Amino acid sequence: MSFGEDIAALVERTDSALVQKASWWYRVPLGHVSEILNGYPFPSQHFSSEHGVPLIRIRDVTSGKTDTKFSGDIPEGYWIEEGDYVIGMDGDFNARRWSGKRGLLNQRVCKIMADRRFLDIEFLSFILPGYLKLINDYTPSVTVKHLSSRTLQATPIPLPSLPEQRRIVRKLDTLSARTTTARTHLTAIEKLVERYKLAVLRSAYAGNLTADFREDSVLEPVSALLKRTPPPQQGRGGRQATTEVKAGQGGISVNIPDVNLPEKWEWVSLLRIARQETGHTPSRSRDDWWGGDVCWMSIPDANLHHGRVISDTIQKTNEQGLANSSARLLPAGTVVLSRTASVGYICIMGREMATSQDFATWTCTDALLPEYLMYALLSEGEDIKKFGEGSTHTTIYFPEIRAFHIKLAPLDEQREIVRRIETAFAKIDRLATEAAKALKLLGRLDQRILAKAFVGELVPQDPTDEPAEALLARIREARAATPKARRGRKTRA
Repeated sequence: MSFGEDIAALVERTDSALVQKASWWYRVPLGHVSEILNGYPFPSQHFSSEHGVPLIRIRDVTSGKTDTKFSGDIPEGYWIEEGDYVIGMDGDFNARRWSGKRGLLNQRVCKIMADRRFLDIEFLSFILPGYLKLINDYTPSVTVKHLSSRTLQATPIPLPSLPEQRRIVRKLDTLSARTTTARTHLTAIEKLVERYKLAVLRSAYAGNLTADFREDSVLEPVSALLKRTPPPQQGRGGRQATTEVKAGQGGISVNIPDVNLPEKWEWVSLLRIARQETGHTPSRSRDDWWGGDVCWMSIPDANLHHGRVISDTIQKTNEQGLANSSARLLPAGTVVLSRTASVGYICIMGREMATSQDFATWTCTDALLPEYLMYALLSEGEDIKKFGEGSTHTTIYFPEIRAFHIKLAPLDEQREIVRRIETAFAKIDRLATEAAKALKLLGRLDQRILAKAFVGELVPQDPTDEPAEALLARIREARAATPKARRGRKTRA
């Protein structure tokens, strides 16, 4: 839908900080100091990704680049050059200085050409987004929001003298460069969080994280731990474990690779120290088997609780649904790995649950802490997919799962490894939280700097600047003397 307000009246009554002005500035309709060019409806049958002239479509405004080319007839006057100011006329009304190659202006995108005698295009690029947001906020959204060039032309922008505009731009550029640098560093922290955590996990399962603990402790060897731990009963049937060796990068491998382990550790088959199972889905055609009180884990649940304990599920079955499927209730502490659909989600059941067939599960014996197993699986990171097959839709099949081996540490060291991992993760999470808070503060700082600029408080005044009245008089004279531009004749591409 389109904007239906009186834009001048709306600007007058709004309290938005980004559309205020200094008391000594006048407002001027944007159309009085610029030309607004609407895009041309280029026929889509001439669009391609390989041949022709670059075509700037509304979806390209955000990124500043286009992959679309046009090979048909080209009307005169619809070109965009690098640095031109473009606005998407639908949706969020995104705007930017064009940073891509020279191209054609498609429909629902407009270009603003500032009259350089009165308006600095960089100054406009700072002030106009606040007005576009105001217009967007007051545009009904039953369907897609539409912006008209008529609304843009009538938008009353504040107009300092040209020298003052340029002083403001220089100051904003300087401050923006500083906040951009800070934002880059803070964003990098967010992106590095998972890498930091993976490094901690890899260190843990290489034995480095608890090297000092081993030196200072008398630990029961894993060989002795296994002697006093009976093997779990495994389900009958199914495919046998593969004999192929696939070395992991962290704490898990398919069979035993040629990798040295710390003293008293051993490579141990997960089948020796945990009961391995999978799940099943009760019939979807039986509504009476769903909506009960039995937790049933699916891929979305594992996604939401990846790397954590899960205590509830999105969907629930009931005793009848469970009885009529091959799924069964698994005890709290069972470790879960999504092996198909979306491979690599790992969590621990915080209560009794059943799962879909998309998972492999391990119910640990006393020789293996569930947390230790979860972190061992997590230590593989994206490399866990290498245990599976399929480039587009990876699946880890049961011959590989039944051949999973873990770097098993003595029980006391397992506890210490889990404790140190969780301590390190807590510190990393605190750092990420502080970085996220700082990013929000930077966003607010940017807004406050702009608000300060738009009321004339960011740069000092210069008594030699052209008076506002004289500037307005020159604008009126220029408008009276300028004929309207004509365009539309077509040329060949």
